[in-house]
Amino acid sequence: MKPFNWTCPYCNHAVTVTDHAYSYSLHQFAGGNKTGGWLGLATSVIVCQNPKCGEYSIDAVLWPGEFSPSFTRSGANIQEWRLRPSSKAKVFPGYIPLPLLKDYEEACLIRDLSPKASATLSRRCLQGMIRDFWKVSEANLFLEINAIKDKVDPVTWSAIDAIRSIGNIGAHMEKDINLVVEVEPEEAQLLIGLIEMLLKDWYVVRFERQKQLEDIVTAAKQKQKLRKSGD
Repeated sequence: MKPFNWTCPYCNHAVTVTDHAYSYSLHQFAGGNKTGGWLGLATSVIVCQNPKCGEYSIDAVLWPGEFSPSFTRSGANIQEWRLRPSSKAKVFPGYIPLPLLKDYEEACLIRDLSPKASATLSRRCLQGMIRDFWKVSEANLFLEINAIKDKVDPVTWSAIDAIRSIGNIGAHMEKDINLVVEVEPEEAQLLIGLIEMLLKDWYVVRFERQKQLEDIVTAAKQKQKLRKSGD
């Protein structure tokens, strides 16, 4: 196996995966399945080599192909499963409000099962972030997003409004109940990606900035004490 770079979904530790920490298994079957051809089911396990973590990730993927010792693929993946951890949610610091993290993690968890519900949760998470971080509380999310228009750059603001728009598909019934507008998993993932970016840009950056400033103030006070003790 050729070594490859990997980031642990539990501790965010970046490592180079080798044979020692990697296991792969392939199952080939036909048996008259409804596709009429051979299918391959591959499972992989990666163990985090961070001594403080040691967690393991398990994934599976199903694809069409032709029977052979290594199974020859003949098309795109039919389905993918993240078995452990159960979603691709990133680990964020505990100083971010728990309700926001719960909505984010649930949006990740059901992204493939129900993209529309995932988008609705991203919308809910966004509203909570705006209310908590920017201290804005209006009658609805539309007004709250408009209230921060001059506080973020235009591209970010447009993307934030897009979360509201797509999230509305799951949050509100169409006037014509026979009109069904679906949200694809890829679209739900785009919203999740923006939530991740905002959590980092708003909460993590602010925390790290405050910590750095506090460290500077603390260092200055210590120097002042040393100077006074030398008088």
